[in-house]
Amino acid sequence: MTTTYAVLSEGLEKRFGEVRALRGLDLAVPEGTVCGLLGPNGAGKTTAVRILTTLTAPTAGRALVAGHDVTRDPAAVRRAIGVTGQYASVDGDLTGRENLRLFARLAGLHGRAGRERADGLLERFGLTEAAGRVASTWSGGMRRRLDLAAGLIARPRVLFLDEPTTGLDPAAREHIWEAVRALADEGTTVLLTTQYLEEADRLADDILV
Repeated sequence: MTTTYAVLSEGLEKRFGEVRALRGLDLAVPEGTVCGLLGPNGAGKTTAVRILTTLTAPTAGRALVAGHDVTRDPAAVRRAIGVTGQYASVDGDLTGRENLRLFARLAGLHGRAGRERADGLLERFGLTEAAGRVASTWSGGMRRRLDLAAGLIARPRVLFLDEPTTGLDPAAREHIWEAVRALADEGTTVLLTTQYLEEADRLADDILV
């Protein structure tokens, strides 16, 4: 294993009792690329992301993210990554701006630095006009863009996107695709799980089925 790969796993497995949710996943994602992890429901995509983002421990195998072992040094992994799950994690009772400023504080960005980072991401994702409204009044596509922005607050080296466009209409999906492609062009490594072959084909440098 080397650190030339942003994400690297060997023989990664996960069991839940008698159920083998993940069976020997070998994965190598070069830095600055988009890897599409494609498969139907129940294929183990989310389980793989949960292991790689330190949310659950593997039953067997080994994985490195940004050069750090996910089981031996999970804190270092968390400092290097951003995560956007299948469902938006934003607080519907807060405005868009308040959501991002909260994430900024959690990431250690306080005062002016946190405000500027939040406002910059709102502008980048075309959310400035709606930033003063509570997120519960936003469309699904807007909330997904806000969720993606929240995952970028700490300028992660590696971004995990777990089915980020599920349930979105074509226009909202296109907005997310444009944002992901721009991130990759800037050097962020992206691991994307999806059920959509078109999405993987549009975004990914490499596809794993």
